[in-house]
Amino acid sequence: MFLQMLIPQNEQGIEIVRLASARPLPAGLKELAAAIEVTQKTEVEDMRRWLREWNQPETMAMDPQAHAGHGGMKMTSPDLVGALETAPDGEFTRRFLDVLTGQQQGAVELAQTENGTAGGVNAQARDLARRVIESRTAEVKQLLNTKT
Repeated sequence: MFLQMLIPQNEQGIEIVRLASARPLPAGLKELAAAIEVTQKTEVEDMRRWLREWNQPETMAMDPQAHAGHGGMKMTSPDLVGALETAPDGEFTRRFLDVLTGQQQGAVELAQTENGTAGGVNAQARDLARRVIESRTAEVKQLLNTKT
């Protein structure tokens, strides 16, 4: 279930960072956004492959209660993403930082449930969760230290 929840979470992250490519942002922030896109695309490909190998569906059950054991979905509100898409250039950097920071923190929270005391038993999924915690935590620190 962790992988089935992380796939759409990552896909939304990819959608958010792609918005940066056509907008005026500091060079370092553009580089970070591009690196996040590559990392999360690779993770999605790996997760889909693992789920196929394990004969598991790539999509999760739509019943919100099915996700309670993993802390619920950690998705960014589609309204926030939509507002980011239409933000004027002068406000984009600040809004981008806010939305992406929250989105990446959601991935950390989701991964922490996988590695918690009642977390998953699959070694590959737990290792991915560990890597997500490490990488997204570092990304959040970078985002918080970005000057607007």
